[in-house]
Amino acid sequence: MLNILTNDGKSRRGEITSSHGRFQTPAFMPVGTSGAVKALTSEDLEQCGAEIILGNTYHLYLRPGAELIKKLGGLAKFAGWNKPTITDSGGFQVFSLKEISKVTDDGVEFKSHFDGSTHFFTPEKAIQIQHDIKADIIMQLDECVPYPTEESAASSAVKRTYQWGKRCLEEHRRQSAESNAKVSIFGIVQGSVYSNLRRQSAEHIVSLGFDGNAIGGLSVGESKNEMEEMLALTIELLPKNKPRYLMGVGYPEDILMAVSYGIDMFDCVLPTRNARTGNVFTSAGPLVYRNAEFAGDERPLDPGCDCKVCQRYSRAYLRHLYNQSEITAMVLSSYHSTFFYQKLMKDIRQSIVEKRFDSFRKVFLNKYEQGEN
Repeated sequence: MLNILTNDGKSRRGEITSSHGRFQTPAFMPVGTSGAVKALTSEDLEQCGAEIILGNTYHLYLRPGAELIKKLGGLAKFAGWNKPTITDSGGFQVFSLKEISKVTDDGVEFKSHFDGSTHFFTPEKAIQIQHDIKADIIMQLDECVPYPTEESAASSAVKRTYQWGKRCLEEHRRQSAESNAKVSIFGIVQGSVYSNLRRQSAEHIVSLGFDGNAIGGLSVGESKNEMEEMLALTIELLPKNKPRYLMGVGYPEDILMAVSYGIDMFDCVLPTRNARTGNVFTSAGPLVYRNAEFAGDERPLDPGCDCKVCQRYSRAYLRHLYNQSEITAMVLSSYHSTFFYQKLMKDIRQSIVEKRFDSFRKVFLNKYEQGEN
């Protein structure tokens, strides 16, 4: 599944093969919550350089329903994407919607945020739904705890995630045998910011023999130092010959940090969510283009960017659109930030090939943190 092409220190450049083709790593996966990255088309994503997108199991299960997606040929075909897809298990949505959910050893009970109807995800059902969606890579059901949390609660989540992992694998193997589908499944390491629990969870999850391994439960409120400490500890316990995925991260500086430890895959709503509020990522740091200071600014969002937005439109124009609540502002700014992230990943991969990742990281961050647009 993973072919490591070259290393530069602990950072690694590779490619992952799936039933819908290959994607290059390290990879940033745009989040297509309901089968689309908000404000962008599949053509837009291709133009930006994305090679894999993430679908949200919780949202797709509620609407339009996994059965309909299955009937229409799976998520990739349904979305006109025809490239690799990955689905989360719904575990993080339960964490983020904890006011309307309840976790037991059997699974997760939650209420639909659409109509208040009650639903129950067992580990087996989470896997069945993802198989129906026909994603190339699926995730085990896990329990993500908030930050801060008591060690006892984190320990309970680690044990539950392990038990659910075993059940998910068993159901995945049954589903795969029935459909003859080539689907990969990843396990998820939990443990909050407790070193002993991270170590225990990593050892348990790795022992189950998933196709790849993810590090979950980070970027949920802990400090950057805590995140790096837990990442550094955990990744040393994960197999080097399998994909390593840091879930829900994030900011460019965090991606660069994680790549330095050997992470292969990332996802986050940050680029497009921020863009829809008038805040884009640029090579000189975040730019809040909706601010009054840009009312007459003729420059593009990022003078160093060659995306189609920066080649044609000014900050003044985008600010005008945003202030008029014109949806075009969201479309254009989302395109730019998505392009920025994919260009960052492309540059990271090239720097690893050329054995200069550390220097690339330093140069990038030096300009990025100056914040001069």
